[in-house]
Amino acid sequence: MPNKERLVTLDEFIIEQQNKIEDATGELSGLLRDIGLAAKIVNRDLRKAGLVDNILGDAEKTNVQGEEVKKLDEFANNILKKTLKNSGECAGIASEEEDTIVVFENRKKAKYVVLFDPLDGSSNIDVNATVGTIFSVFKRVSPLGKNCTIDDFLQTGDKQVAAGYVIYGSSTMLVYTTGNGVNGFTLEPSIGEFCLSHPNMKTKPMASTYSVNQANYNSFSKEIKDYIDFCMSSENHKKIYSLRYIGSMVADFHRNLIKGGIYLYPATQKDKNGKLRLMYECNPLSFVQEQAGGSGTNGIKRIMEIVPTELHQRTPVFVGSKDMVAQIKLDSEI
Repeated sequence: MPNKERLVTLDEFIIEQQNKIEDATGELSGLLRDIGLAAKIVNRDLRKAGLVDNILGDAEKTNVQGEEVKKLDEFANNILKKTLKNSGECAGIASEEEDTIVVFENRKKAKYVVLFDPLDGSSNIDVNATVGTIFSVFKRVSPLGKNCTIDDFLQTGDKQVAAGYVIYGSSTMLVYTTGNGVNGFTLEPSIGEFCLSHPNMKTKPMASTYSVNQANYNSFSKEIKDYIDFCMSSENHKKIYSLRYIGSMVADFHRNLIKGGIYLYPATQKDKNGKLRLMYECNPLSFVQEQAGGSGTNGIKRIMEIVPTELHQRTPVFVGSKDMVAQIKLDSEI
């Protein structure tokens, strides 16, 4: 753990890491700091939920996936979009709540694009359960000086230059990687800064927790049913594994990242391509997990090697402790 007498802020840590790279220009560092700023704004207003009118509840519209949008979904989306537009380091964004990419016309020279799920687990908001923000950063492949294009976003996950998430729970944490390990920062409310609290995070290769929506059991493939049956089996009247499921991918993922475990969202008979989004959820969290010593697959191949064909593409996902993920091998995704 870091020295409690010397708090290292997110900004200080990012600059320190930047100084270790000889040819670093500071643009990615600036972008990460802007994401941290957006997270603090979202956190501030989430803490008001239930006290301020017109924050909780449905926005009375559906997103591009046909899902009900919560008012705080819209709020978080707008905060991230506005902050990244003003940052100067982002050429455009793609969001789970937007139909298509949003190009920042005045940022043609910016090198990066950002994809995000502004408020993962938003159905939990009205009952005061944990939610989060997930983000993914790619370096552009289109020419600088021109508008970014869809090709900048539709890159395989192994091309990510940064990814992470913010979890709004009993405390607010920002966890991210740039491909050189995973570090976690807890928001210190008295000074309004994210401070390094979980340096060099690592996931156990094997653990005893699995996270899955077990209500979908009858819709899973035989291989997944067999795996869940194994998890539920007992030795000497003692369960092998314990089920932990919150219903927010960020929350379940975060617990497993720290304590070890596996998060499963398989394909079902209804959602044959899976339900979670490759670009906004599975790629960034798989990047974080791999950097912490774990892995992420769709049961057949590594998540970050899946070639995306559309922004809102879905995929089955199995992410967490490396040895646990390796136990799941599918002949087909459903």
